[in-house]
Amino acid sequence: MLVGIDIGGTFTDGVLLKDGRIVKSAKYPTDETNLESSIITVLDELIKNVEKKDIKRGTLSTTLVTNLLARGFGDKTALILIPGPGLNLKTMELFPHTFIIDGATDFRGRIIEPINTEQIKRTGRLIQEAGIKKVAVVGKFSPRNSEQEEKVREILLRDYPQLDFTLGFETAGQLNFLRRIATTYYTAMTLEKWQAFAKNILKALESRMINCPLNILKADGGTMPLEVSLNHPCETVFSGPAASVMGAYALTRDQETSVVMDIGGTTADLALILKGKPLYASKGARIGEHYTSIRAFSVRSVALGGDSVIRGVGSDITIGPDRMGVAACFGGPAATPTDAINILEDGKLGGLELSREALEKIARPLGMTVQELARLVVEKVNHILKESIKKMFETWEKEPLYKVYEVVNKRSVKIDKIIGIGGAAQSFVPAVANSMGCSFMVHEYSQVANALGAAVSRPTLTLVLHADTGQGHFHLNLDGIAGKIPAKFSLEDAKKMAREYLQELMVKRSMAEYTDQYEYFMEEQFNTISGFMTIGKIFDVGIQVAPGVINELADVVVGRK
Repeated sequence: MLVGIDIGGTFTDGVLLKDGRIVKSAKYPTDETNLESSIITVLDELIKNVEKKDIKRGTLSTTLVTNLLARGFGDKTALILIPGPGLNLKTMELFPHTFIIDGATDFRGRIIEPINTEQIKRTGRLIQEAGIKKVAVVGKFSPRNSEQEEKVREILLRDYPQLDFTLGFETAGQLNFLRRIATTYYTAMTLEKWQAFAKNILKALESRMINCPLNILKADGGTMPLEVSLNHPCETVFSGPAASVMGAYALTRDQETSVVMDIGGTTADLALILKGKPLYASKGARIGEHYTSIRAFSVRSVALGGDSVIRGVGSDITIGPDRMGVAACFGGPAATPTDAINILEDGKLGGLELSREALEKIARPLGMTVQELARLVVEKVNHILKESIKKMFETWEKEPLYKVYEVVNKRSVKIDKIIGIGGAAQSFVPAVANSMGCSFMVHEYSQVANALGAAVSRPTLTLVLHADTGQGHFHLNLDGIAGKIPAKFSLEDAKKMAREYLQELMVKRSMAEYTDQYEYFMEEQFNTISGFMTIGKIFDVGIQVAPGVINELADVVVGRK
């Protein structure tokens, strides 16, 4: 049996699968002040009357890290940067308590400017005076040579042993300085709170005598063991949208082009499955105003959900972007789109009189009946969703990878269908699809599709190897792994080394079952020249186990509606 649990902003959903089919589901309101209790409540419902030994795997999708960063609840963190020549970071808006110090490493890993020990000690005093205990250190080309990052940590720990360090070369190994800065800084901010959360979940499982592997869904739609996530909390950002995409994928598994529309209480998240493959954000996950090096699906969030507040403004109405609680029909304080649907469907969702009373307060000043207002609300919601899909495509059409797709396939993208996810999907998706001239699917399990997506997503791992024969070194983008290579080293040698490290890491991370499902996505080589002579080669090889569903679901057709 497999367990999948998705902790959303409004509800926590769970599913229990047996032989590839959902045999039980659960849904409870999320307690944002205590996510662990929400998880355990759903888990207890799922495992009731179930043999614990039959549970083979559990996967969580959680908003914890996303919420910590969005609300500024992460730990106060200092950021030490070693940029070297080039980009002037002093003119950019980075993060509070940022310190730029001397030192430089070039793109081949050669130290071209030493660090200044006295300057680092002065920086340490300022960090101590600010009462900061978390420190992120990022050098521009530290994945090629981590010596200066490690030296900064060594110098500061002599005088300030209480400091906790997160180093860029270990956290974000793919070159792009600004994205590596953001990833390392956010990791340092959230690491301690994420580790406490993870340990509490493990204790809860232990107390229930559940001894199965526990995984976390990542932003790229794949999973990783909870133990691995302890050092990579930011990989879990946007796992909610990733869960909805993977849930939609699991429910369809076709080669069509579909818009995934996940309508929650506060937002509607839109994503694209392009000819059976989810579309990725070309610049990595964006957290606040900063792009990161975290691989993530391309998702557009619209501040519109089933619980968005309806207000009368002059002779018109507004919907959202805020949410004051559940819909009035469920005892909430304000009228919402859910109440409009409830009126039009004659109390199918909840208390009909409660919806009528809430909408009447808005309808009377506008000179409208409650029925007229309800129809107007639904029309506006559908219009906003339709226009958001159009804008999403306008944005994607400007993406280089999107243009390549159109060139290769000699045609532009046409939407085949809209897949509705979430409690409000049945109420809004059909009308949006009809207005756009495409089909739609709202599955019987759409309300818990995020939990299904978490349950059936397989492990993923992406590895990039950089090898420089002139320097005699190689570097991986994961865990700061580096080493020496011989002068005679070919592209085939680089591909073999990348494959062997991928398989080794998959085994180390308890993902051995999927080691043979790899694919190369990058193979590049360049000559290095000195004095008009070739003196070496540089190789870059990318290899991955891409997102997909677990083997147990591969040959099982989920019932469709």
